Amino acid sequence: MTTANQISPGMTLNIDGKVFRVESSVKVTVAKGTPFIKAKLRNLLTDEMIERNFKLDQTVQEVSLVERQIEFLYPEGKEYLFLDIGNLDQVLVPAHILSERVHYLKEGIIIKAMFYGDTIFAVELPQFLEIMVVKTDGAEEDNGSNTTKAAVLETGAKIQVPLFIENGDVIKVDTHANEYIQRV
Repeated sequence: MTTANQISPGMTLNIDGKVFRVESSVKVTVAKGTPFIKAKLRNLLTDEMIERNFKLDQTVQEVSLVERQIEFLYPEGKEYLFLDIGNLDQVLVPAHILSERVHYLKEGIIIKAMFYGDTIFAVELPQFLEIMVVKTDGAEEDNGSNTTKAAVLETGAKIQVPLFIENGDVIKVDTHANEYIQRV
C-alpha cells in the first residue's frame, strides 16, 4: 500500500473499485488545520477528470497496468475485435477507448494495449503506418506556398496530402499528428 503523501503524477490508483491515473498532485498546507494532498485524477475508463483530497497518512491502492500487444481483426457492432498476441485470446475493445484512433485501424495492425485484469484502459497505435489512398479531392492553398489536397485513406482517415498523390498510392502517415510523411 502507498500513502497519500507518495502520490505523484503518472501513478495509477484503484479508488472505490475504479482505476484512475494521477494527472497532478500538490501538498496543501493551511494555517489552522492539517495539511492534505489535493490530486487531479483521470478515470481511465470514462476519461472523466475529478479532484480528490487525501489525508497525508491515508493509504491508497496503487495498481500497475500491464502492456500487451493486440492485433486488429475486424469491427463487431460498436466494438472492435482484437487478438491478444501473447495468449491468443480474442479481446473486444469499446469504441470510446479507441476514440479517433479507430480511423487508422486496418486488418493485421498490431497496437499496444494497457490492461488492468481483463479490462483495457488505453491503446497506442504505431506512430507511422503505410496506408493506401482511396480518394483525393481538389487542391487547397495552405499559407500561400504549400498546396495540398484532401485525401481519404483505406481506413477512413482523412488527411491533407501533396498534389502529386493519387488514388491507389500507398503513403506513410504519422498517426499521432494526423499528417502525411511520404509516398512509399
